[in-house]
Amino acid sequence: MAESGNGPLSGVRVVELAGIGPGPFAAMLLADLGADVVRVDRPGGAGLGIDPAYDITNRNKRSVLVDLKAPEGVAQVLELAERADVLLEGYRPGVAERLGVGPEECLARNPRLVYGRMTGWGQQGPLADTAGHDIGYIAITGALGMIGPPDGPPAIPANLVGDYAGGSLYLVIGVLAALQHARSEGGRGQVVDAAIVDGTAHLTAMIHGMLAAGGWQDRRGANLLDGGTPFYGAYETADGGYMAVGALEKRFYGEFIRLLGIEQEAPSRDDFAAWGELRTAIAARFKTRTREEWTAVFQESDACVAPVLSLREAPRHPHLAARGTFVDHAGITQPAPAPRFSHTPGAVRRPPAQPGADTEEIARDWQAPGLLAPPPADPAGAPPAGPSRIQQKDTAS
Repeated sequence: MAESGNGPLSGVRVVELAGIGPGPFAAMLLADLGADVVRVDRPGGAGLGIDPAYDITNRNKRSVLVDLKAPEGVAQVLELAERADVLLEGYRPGVAERLGVGPEECLARNPRLVYGRMTGWGQQGPLADTAGHDIGYIAITGALGMIGPPDGPPAIPANLVGDYAGGSLYLVIGVLAALQHARSEGGRGQVVDAAIVDGTAHLTAMIHGMLAAGGWQDRRGANLLDGGTPFYGAYETADGGYMAVGALEKRFYGEFIRLLGIEQEAPSRDDFAAWGELRTAIAARFKTRTREEWTAVFQESDACVAPVLSLREAPRHPHLAARGTFVDHAGITQPAPAPRFSHTPGAVRRPPAQPGADTEEIARDWQAPGLLAPPPADPAGAPPAGPSRIQQKDTAS
């Protein structure tokens, strides 16, 4: 039977044209939720050079190896598209069309197909055909400019804000909405243009409202949620660790300064002119104990204080451990599928897909005999592919 397992998307078939960055993460999320995701890998790899056994974004998927630059490879992808509910691609605009697997060709074979396109700049616009990465996308949307200290450069939030929040998650939302439409009476397939710049800009909606209302200054470190207030930020501890403070509401703030031990000497939080003094008092007090000691002080309180943990420390946090937020699978500690469902829970069912390892199984389950043509040869001694010129948009050009 098809490898769909548990999850609310059980029975949904997804074709993923291999790339890097937000596309694979979006496909992983669909797979975590139970979709049967077939990743179409290409000879030589997708471009990151990571050992496929450790690429968690390819968990819960199966893989076929296809050379899209060969006519038989194009035919194989169209055969899969004809049997799929969703196809995801992350090439530079126009590449899929040149290869012969663009929306026109795929929708002609399958009018109810949802064709999801993941790019940084979008399918149209002055920058659509240029190279880019997460940092540039979040830079022009104003998101990067909000993050960091007022007296230093913007802080780079890895690739979480652009690639994954503004990219992958918006692609998944768009695909699921389009799938609902395609399956409704009179519905039809369509193209979903998910651009990281669009999604990231959308994430700043509340901030734009505050800016228009005069409740947000258009500069870093001067606002309620960007470290501008002394009761919303990170403070160093005696051992070089950090504690994150988010005591925004007055009753939580009262609990915070009481447990911190500065209730008597701290200036009023309503005295904006004294915020510098308040910040100094908070910082000095945190430097008197270690992160572990302060964690014990604030544990299970309503002070809204938490230790700043590393990636390796996070799975051992008591709350995350109790919830099973992280799981161990195939020897890799990794985030568990999210969100959670009461009747159709997702699960980590398979380790990261190995390129081409599941061809026979997929050909049988999807009734796609064309996949059983001889796989493309991987040139002997070819060096691992380096990062592509453009985040996931140039991987087949």
